[in-house]
Amino acid sequence: MYTTLDIVPIRIADHYKIISGLMHELHLHEHSLFDKTAAWPDIETSYMRHVVQMQEEHDGLCLMAYADNMPVGFIFGYVEEQDDSRIEIHEGKELYVSDGIVLEQYRRLGIYNILNETLEQHYIGKGIKRIIRFTLVNNTRMRQFLENEGYGVTRLLYEKWL
Repeated sequence: MYTTLDIVPIRIADHYKIISGLMHELHLHEHSLFDKTAAWPDIETSYMRHVVQMQEEHDGLCLMAYADNMPVGFIFGYVEEQDDSRIEIHEGKELYVSDGIVLEQYRRLGIYNILNETLEQHYIGKGIKRIIRFTLVNNTRMRQFLENEGYGVTRLLYEKWL
């Protein structure tokens, strides 16, 4: 499917249009799994402002995957500090993996694995001891991926839409 794959750290603000386009793909996918997912055009400005801010102010890292010099996916995470209201053992700062996607025609080629491993190793090298991620309950492919990578479910979020 491709001959070269490059994983490159990028500044979201400098690649706004590309990341926003990939976020749109992510939201379309999430909407297919959960019909209450907001339409990307309705939240693009505020959400992109949020990820730019998190990257700049919370040691964020966005990795772009380029297959044959074409952007085909990304992963983004940033550091959060636990406060003393949590019930877990305090481990200090933690990585929150916020967003990520690989375009459909490039899935099942190991690209997301490489993005994830690169992101995790970057933050492990900085002393991170805990990584947090959310996924939709019916996103079975992501749940399987996370379980295969050593993640475990620690909480279930129940919602009641009125």
